[in-house]
Amino acid sequence: MMRAAPDPGGLKAALDGLVRFDTQNPPGREKEAAAFVLGELQAMGCRAEAVEFQPGRVNVAGIFENGPGPTFAFNTHLDVVPAGDGWTSDPFRLREAGARLFARGACDAKGPLVAMLEAMRRLIAGRDGWSGTLLGVFVADEETQSLGAKAYRETAPAIDYCVIGEPTSLTTVTAHKGSLRPFVRVHGTTAHSGIPDAGVNAILKSAPLLRLIEEEHARLKTGPAHPLVGHPSLTVTRAQGGHADNIVPDACTFGLDRRMVPGEDEAAVRRSLEGLVARAADAAGTAMEIVEWKPTTGPATETDAGHPIVGAAQHACHHHTGRETPLSGFLGGCDLVHFRAIGAQGVVIGPGSIDVAHKPDEFVPEEELVRAVLIYEDVAQHMLRGAGPMPESQEPSP
Repeated sequence: MMRAAPDPGGLKAALDGLVRFDTQNPPGREKEAAAFVLGELQAMGCRAEAVEFQPGRVNVAGIFENGPGPTFAFNTHLDVVPAGDGWTSDPFRLREAGARLFARGACDAKGPLVAMLEAMRRLIAGRDGWSGTLLGVFVADEETQSLGAKAYRETAPAIDYCVIGEPTSLTTVTAHKGSLRPFVRVHGTTAHSGIPDAGVNAILKSAPLLRLIEEEHARLKTGPAHPLVGHPSLTVTRAQGGHADNIVPDACTFGLDRRMVPGEDEAAVRRSLEGLVARAADAAGTAMEIVEWKPTTGPATETDAGHPIVGAAQHACHHHTGRETPLSGFLGGCDLVHFRAIGAQGVVIGPGSIDVAHKPDEFVPEEELVRAVLIYEDVAQHMLRGAGPMPESQEPSP
């Protein structure tokens, strides 16, 4: 039997309702949006709950048990990056123009969330065609520290497979980078700026540190590249020093960003950075240390390209887009790593392009939003049927 096509009007109405919740992060405050999603999950028959793991920071999860079999999870996030300036319309009201749907979160990631909810609704309605447990896990704080996914990990059930919703232009992502963010303090001694030789200028003493950072980045670029996410990297993202125009600064602090690729050991990377700072201190003849490791979304991860969920995802993306969809990777991070950490095999797929995700006039193409529903539904149904040979889809190729 042919499935009914997803209703574009219903998807747009749901997306309009969701983007009206201001979940800019910081501060996040996903509580109201989580309540909206909770109601959607309960209405489709899921056993669902919202968990406030910090004041105003809420995860919502729904579960539908349908006999014996594996557990499959849909996941994406409720928070969005700050809207900022430069919008040509209200970022918290959906605007439609030229088959594009504009709003903050339209593709990152409230569009994927709406498509996942609709896919879950359709799967539950067609539950005679699969067996197992279906989860919808929608979390807070992915855009800063992945606090929501980290909190969910603490009590998560065993999950076999997952699809993470992020803007990938309906291609299959199997790998993403991770990050470490050490803050390094360089020490000096204050003096009157009229007699600078009476002190030790911490800013000037930072020169060996900056040179070694530049050299390390160049070394990383000459090493082997990961086939999907490229090379590791190291750069400076923050600098702060001095407290008056007429005083030699006695301290200077630098924020570093070290991007890791799948296969790198996080502990080894930490030791390498600590060694770099020690060498810089010796070269400068002054004290330096890492005073803080800033929280990040987490380490790098990768799902093996030969896993059945990868094949199912590529098949569904190809069928519903009519184009080749080679595997790709994210240069940033996402919550796939946290689901991989509890044993799930997974991919990242979503409507919209990462190129517009954090910019003014963020949008998701209406056509991709509709096709995402079918892709999500196909992948979940295939994995909940036992991950045998890919069936012929119930829709003709576009």
